[in-house]
Amino acid sequence: MKSFRELCGFDDRWMMLIGIPTAGVMVSIMLFYDSYRAADWKALLLCVPVSIVYTTAFWMSMRYTYHLVRLRYPALEQIRTRIVWMSVIMLALFVIINAVLDSFFSFLFPAKQNSPDLLIEFLATILLSVMVMAIYEAMSYYLQLQQIIAEKTDLERRHIQSQLDGLRNQVNPHFLFNSLNTLTYLIPEDSAKAVRFVQQLSKVYRYVLESRDAKLIPLREEMEFMESYIFLLKERFGDKLQIHFKDLSSCRNGGIVPLSLQLLFENAIKHNIISAEKPLHIEVFQRLTDTGETALVVRNPLQRKNQVMDSTGVGLENIRSRYHILSKREISVTATKDWFTVELPLLNCEN
Repeated sequence: MKSFRELCGFDDRWMMLIGIPTAGVMVSIMLFYDSYRAADWKALLLCVPVSIVYTTAFWMSMRYTYHLVRLRYPALEQIRTRIVWMSVIMLALFVIINAVLDSFFSFLFPAKQNSPDLLIEFLATILLSVMVMAIYEAMSYYLQLQQIIAEKTDLERRHIQSQLDGLRNQVNPHFLFNSLNTLTYLIPEDSAKAVRFVQQLSKVYRYVLESRDAKLIPLREEMEFMESYIFLLKERFGDKLQIHFKDLSSCRNGGIVPLSLQLLFENAIKHNIISAEKPLHIEVFQRLTDTGETALVVRNPLQRKNQVMDSTGVGLENIRSRYHILSKREISVTATKDWFTVELPLLNCEN
């Protein structure tokens, strides 16, 4: 059988050490009020210890009863059943304990005076029983509630972690698929370029693998990765693709979601015309938002392809979802007649 502490989740020894003497004095006041009012200290020297003995007997009996009932009905929602059973048992205990202790004290003190009224004694027993039940149920309910909250928090944390893992896993095959497509264009055209492309691709993919477990990454590390990634893009597009990084030195320690820049570049290339006559310009710079926080802005002029493949929105939704999980700050996506702009919040990596 589980111990009281294992079952109820707390050690009630301190509660009994304080509660039993306090409740004993309260019961004695109810039972022997006349002696208190008359300041009959001689009678009280006997009455108060007797009341404490009665209180101890009822308290320990109710505690044992609570232990047994709790073993049978442990669930949080079974509180009514526990109270009903304890109330029934309390009536039986009143009769048994009173009969036993009355006989015992009558034998010890045959000339005892000031026997309390039976109704007052019954009311005092009910009050004591209700107090014991309320204390134990309140403590047990509070600890169960704390455990439920802790389990819910842990479940939410695990759910968030699984979401992050799922979102990160979306990046790897998507990125590899596009890189291999690029490589198939280069191999028949220029084998030397293809070799350089593979070398840079290995650096890029190493970063993808190393950053897959990171929720946030400093912008400076993402920029180092982007140097290799941009090399791959330039090998394919040459001067048809123009990338402009404007002074980012003051925000390089800010945190962003890993591979978010790569996804935004990929998104811009996928949906816009890139040609010698109409090169695609992608600008990256920082700006202060209306709330005074720093954001990383990635924008490109809108020059949509006439026949563009259906957009699934996976890239942007991936970034948006990961930011939503990690921070209250949301990414901003704006499409005007001339520009497509995405603002990534720069977060505190340390937090």
